[in-house]
Amino acid sequence: MISIKNVQKIYASKQGQVKAVDDVNIEITEGEIFGVIGYSGAGKSTLIRMLNGLEIPSDGTITVANRVVSKIKGRSLRQARQEISMIFQHFNLLWSRTVKENIAFPLEIAGIDKAERTNRVNELIKLVGLEGRENAYPSELSGGQKQRVGIARALANNPKVLLCDEATSALDPQTTDSILDLLVDINKRLGLTIVLITHEMHVIQKICHRVAVMEAGRIVELGSVLEVFKNPQQPITKRFVQQVTEPEETKETADHLIERFPKGKIVQLTFVGEATEQPLITNLIRHHEVTVNILQGKINQTQNGSYGTLFVHLDGDIKEITRAIEYIRSQLVGVEVLTNA
Repeated sequence: MISIKNVQKIYASKQGQVKAVDDVNIEITEGEIFGVIGYSGAGKSTLIRMLNGLEIPSDGTITVANRVVSKIKGRSLRQARQEISMIFQHFNLLWSRTVKENIAFPLEIAGIDKAERTNRVNELIKLVGLEGRENAYPSELSGGQKQRVGIARALANNPKVLLCDEATSALDPQTTDSILDLLVDINKRLGLTIVLITHEMHVIQKICHRVAVMEAGRIVELGSVLEVFKNPQQPITKRFVQQVTEPEETKETADHLIERFPKGKIVQLTFVGEATEQPLITNLIRHHEVTVNILQGKINQTQNGSYGTLFVHLDGDIKEITRAIEYIRSQLVGVEVLTNA
């Protein structure tokens, strides 16, 4: 569905050339929810804007739905954009138009007759859960409702690809989750390919099938969300994963326990798939002479399966602790010793 090959984007500045995007290669399949995560300045916004021709690559090619977006202009580009819709962080609604008039706007531009427009708008209002708000203006809507209007408007022309530019960054956590649930529902119902950029790992974890991690214009890590959670390779990826797997208070709790139990070890356990359901701690205590103090724990659901993390303090004879850790590893559970007194 989307092919990004050897893409670069170079800007001129007073300090010289700046590579906003540096030799990026990504293949995104039809019906996939693909995430791009990175901090400010990583190049992710520039990359997503090149997917619909808002930016032109300095080098390389971008193909979307069998159209070489990086090479076409004028009418051909306008036709391509009917198949590539976009939603934004700040909604970009027409404030003088009602909900239904905002949704109808791209259909008007496409020359769709009034009766067909009305039917399509009604379908979309129901799809995004805005029944009863058809005649409201954007100023009368909550942030989540505004984004639902943006999503409905983006779907008006039956696009093949939906681009999401930090689409939940302006929303509170509960509203964010409701919008993400809506995107997953749309993806499943319509088979829509979704590409989103974000700086929040929670967004990636909740809805994406695969993720690319960007840093300084380059893709530094790419893979299924579950695999990236299970085995992050780059320091920046580990920081992102820690956003949702390692609570901030864990270190404070661990430091306190180290003072109380100077001979013990703080261990991070990671569980994937069926391993999240096994009675590991019960079996550990049953078979080994160790004391287990649970610090923090969490199970995250991804599109590819479950991923769990558990922080524990193991206390007892050092040889028994070592045997306990070996037993945990034998159960196909990841083990990382974080602190060694």
